[in-house]
Amino acid sequence: MSETAFDYVIVGAGSAGCVLANRLSADPATSVLLIEAGGSDRRLFSRMPAAFSLPMGRPSFDWCFRAEPASRLAGRSLDCPRGRLLGGSSSINGMVWVRGNAADFDRWQTLGAADWDFAHCLPYFKRAERVSADGTSDDFRGRGGPIVVSRGTMDNPLFAAFLDAAGEAGHARSDDLNGQVQKGFGALEMSVDAGVRCSTARAYLEPVRYRPNLSVLTGATVCGIDIAGDRALGVHYRQRAGLVHVGASREVILSAGAIGSPHLLLLSGVGPEDELREHGIAPNLVLPGVGANLMDHLEVYVQQSCVEPVSLNRQLGLMGKAAIGLRWLATRTGAGATNHFEAGGFVRSHPGLASPDIQFHFLPAAVSYDGSRAAAGDGFQVHVGPMLSPTRGRLSLRNTDPLAAPRLDFNYMADTRDWEVFRTAIRKAREIFAQPSLARFSGPEIAPGPDADSDAALDSFIARNAESAYHPCGTCRMGEDADAVVDSECRVRGIDGLRVVDSSIFPHITNGNLNAPTIMVAERAADLILGNAPLAPESPTPR
Repeated sequence: MSETAFDYVIVGAGSAGCVLANRLSADPATSVLLIEAGGSDRRLFSRMPAAFSLPMGRPSFDWCFRAEPASRLAGRSLDCPRGRLLGGSSSINGMVWVRGNAADFDRWQTLGAADWDFAHCLPYFKRAERVSADGTSDDFRGRGGPIVVSRGTMDNPLFAAFLDAAGEAGHARSDDLNGQVQKGFGALEMSVDAGVRCSTARAYLEPVRYRPNLSVLTGATVCGIDIAGDRALGVHYRQRAGLVHVGASREVILSAGAIGSPHLLLLSGVGPEDELREHGIAPNLVLPGVGANLMDHLEVYVQQSCVEPVSLNRQLGLMGKAAIGLRWLATRTGAGATNHFEAGGFVRSHPGLASPDIQFHFLPAAVSYDGSRAAAGDGFQVHVGPMLSPTRGRLSLRNTDPLAAPRLDFNYMADTRDWEVFRTAIRKAREIFAQPSLARFSGPEIAPGPDADSDAALDSFIARNAESAYHPCGTCRMGEDADAVVDSECRVRGIDGLRVVDSSIFPHITNGNLNAPTIMVAERAADLILGNAPLAPESPTPR
């Protein structure tokens, strides 16, 4: 029996869970419990934008997941960081705010997610964000939402040179890559407020943390869902004191992310029958799609040495990092107040495509994503890769231990189109780097290197160097077919009182970073859960 009961129990205080906790607890007569395995987000590494790589690989911040060895990536096991603290991955990610293309959400609808086309999603994007940048339109952007969306100062001359070079290479210039047209190059936006990370913990949870009807429990690992017949009754979680059961009179909502949510369903007897029985788990509900449809973005760094002393590389020594940190602590300004991904763009790999399928993140430094490997001298780079890969993987149980990470087989690079788009992305990056505006800065190419020009050489470079962009999704796919896990209202098909709300329900990966669409999903799901009239679809449909 449950020791306590709430109207709603939300599992996971991440990008979606904090949104739901805020919206569902707005009615003081509704009781909400938010359960998080990690701890506080009020720590330097999770608040200082430039420090975003430091929490990765640290168990106090990160679940530290790793994928299974990838046969097409030289047998490497790629890291898959996931936030393990209030705010979840929104507290450790790169803060790049990209909604995705309108066509992404129209595709969701064609895949069976009714009323999840762009027109229905746009008002929820607007409800989530607070944008003040010049060149943005009220028709497409939100002004009063919880997430502050800002732009960097782009005071490093390499940003302007990169954008000018993109124009010289024939690409359009965009005033707003989250606006009417997601095409071309311009300023990238970030979830940063006055020099501090604007996670969902900070934007949605902190303002309501002490509502009497909202309980926030940290340091508690949910081990399973309590199911009787065709209804979810609550969850059980482990703390130092032992195993605790808690009831949900209305709903249990899984917001544990693309890895955590399907893992909990499997541990609770919801998933493919053969897999459950293999691990001695009696099926509560046979749903073959749990754990299937696993998607991610891969990227490589195209790096160029820089002959002028203007890149960030010269600030990445011990003394330079200390100076950055001290200035940020004192004033919340300077190089510590930005993620440094201040410029980028979206292009098509070939003219026949309806929308872009390659994303560029420009960085005025030559360094790995986790900050572990920096070029010896000055340099700059772009992160590029296919955004809309047709490849699908699977998440599966390793064993029945709730604390054991599941198996993550992303099936990376299984489709020949992945290789084709990757090569095109690298060559387009090189075309931009070769333009006059960057010529005065450019020295020899660092990576892939001047000798890597043939398809075979580029494929070898990709296999040895491609890294995850840390965008897993799709493992509890939304739809109406037999392989869908949740319906269009995020309800687990076949079990009353159980929903999934996070990036695991994406029918298809979006074109760009995933935090913004995950927050949008939670905003819309909150209305569905509460039975509110959905916000009216808005007619402008950008392409």
